[in-house]
Formats: sequence, C-alpha cells, structure tokens
Amino acid sequence: QVQLVESGGGLVQAGGSLRLSCAPSGNIFSIKTMGWYRQAPGEQPELVADMPTVTSGGNTNYADPVKGRFTISRDDAKNTVYLQMNSLKPEDTAVYYCAARSYESSDGLFDYWGRGTQVTVSS
Repeated sequence: QVQLVESGGGLVQAGGSLRLSCAPSGNIFSIKTMGWYRQAPGEQPELVADMPTVTSGGNTNYADPVKGRFTISRDDAKNTVYLQMNSLKPEDTAVYYCAARSYESSDGLFDYWGRGTQVTVSS
C-alpha cells in the first residue's frame, strides 16, 4: 500500500505562483509513476502532469493547458514530488490530487490517491 499526502494549496492572484508537494509513504518502491491530477467543480478529473520514478523509465508529460507554466519534479532525497505552478490563471482553480501508479496496476491507471489540496486563483 502507498499513502500520499499533499500540501501547498491556497489562494493566489492571477499571474502568481504556488508549489504543491506530495510525500508518498508505505511501499514506495512499488511506485512506477507519480502524477498530479486536478478537478474543477462540475468537471472530470484531468491529468496535469506525470513523471517516472527513479526506478522506472519513461517520459515526463504535461497537459496542454499547463505546458510552459507548470513543472513536475521530484527530490528523491526528501522522497517528495512537487508541482511548481507559475503564471496561474483563474481556470487553474481546482482541487489538485497527487497520484501514484504502481508496477502492479492491472489496467495501467493510477491506483493511489491523496486527499487533494485546493488551489484557487483569483482574477
């Protein structure tokens, strides 16, 4: 099992920045991919960015709306994954979820989720 805890959400004005953090715990060596999803009110969840862990291969990916503004990164020494969000827009307002996909994921989907952190961007 893997547990994920997010932090770093909040209220920011348009054009501002926030950094989200996610600290996985438990069977972290089972994690193949780490990612960030977001869900705005009335919308479907959207994969914002994902990246492989140090033990897996693969690419870092970004959703088109955030390319050039958001950066996903990890600090293996701190066992933490970050989402740096710059040039924030009101349409970035959502609950942001940290997610992990394990090597055991039978359907290739993310199988562990944090509780989410609210990001609100005011205009």
